[in-house]
Amino acid sequence: MAVDEGLFGPRTVTWQLHGDPTMWIAGICSLFLQALHPRAVAAVVQNSRFQQDPIGRLRRTSDFVGVATYGTTDKAAAAAERVRHVHRALSASDPRTGERIRLDDPDLLLWVHCAEVATFAEVVRRAGFPLTDAQHDRYLDEQRRSAELVGLDPQRVPGSRGEVADYFRRVRPELARTDESEVVFRFLHHPLRARRWRPLNLGYLPIGRLAYSLLPNWAHDLHGRTPLPESATTAGARAFRAAGKAVPDRLRYRFPSGHVLRAVERLGEGAFPSARSLAEL
Repeated sequence: MAVDEGLFGPRTVTWQLHGDPTMWIAGICSLFLQALHPRAVAAVVQNSRFQQDPIGRLRRTSDFVGVATYGTTDKAAAAAERVRHVHRALSASDPRTGERIRLDDPDLLLWVHCAEVATFAEVVRRAGFPLTDAQHDRYLDEQRRSAELVGLDPQRVPGSRGEVADYFRRVRPELARTDESEVVFRFLHHPLRARRWRPLNLGYLPIGRLAYSLLPNWAHDLHGRTPLPESATTAGARAFRAAGKAVPDRLRYRFPSGHVLRAVERLGEGAFPSARSLAEL
């Protein structure tokens, strides 16, 4: 009987890239970018408890990416159905016009998807992950499967670097710094608000600063904050990746949800994500 590799499997760029330790920084960076869409960020701020439960919110997001990448086909489909159910049930109000915002609006889902996967690939690559241009395009094409999970038509989802760049050029006139984007900006720099956790913010602060600095320059301009120098940003990303890679695989992939380890149990030791495996794709 054939073993279920899930939506992607070890012979995809997605499988290898999403296992890189720099994905932690890339995930935070993508949230800075997503916050620049006024309607999308209004929907998040009005419906999410991320300020009261920051660790839980970040874990749920990483858990969805993990199960979509490394889980079985059935588990990925079940996780996607839960996300679609939430999106169907919730709405928000546009603070500028008062109009109702549907969380399952395809335009908003497309923005979140593109901001996320474009950031993942760019940040991990900048940190030293050996991604070629062709593999970069292949990753974006593979990620159309993730877009379909949340309810998008994969045919209208950008599937290459050129298509993603064209999409961002089209959408940039809609992007802006808003009161809601400021809420997210402050949260991503100081997420642990409870008094007992505040000392940990001192340790997290360089991570938030680095993640922000990894945004494209036009996003820095919209947020209105100066990033770290480019050389320091690249060095910081590479140092973060090196530190993560120094942790043994079976320990590193145990957190936060163990999806990689369960995939290895299902598929064998060769299923551990590795940049070296890219050469075989």
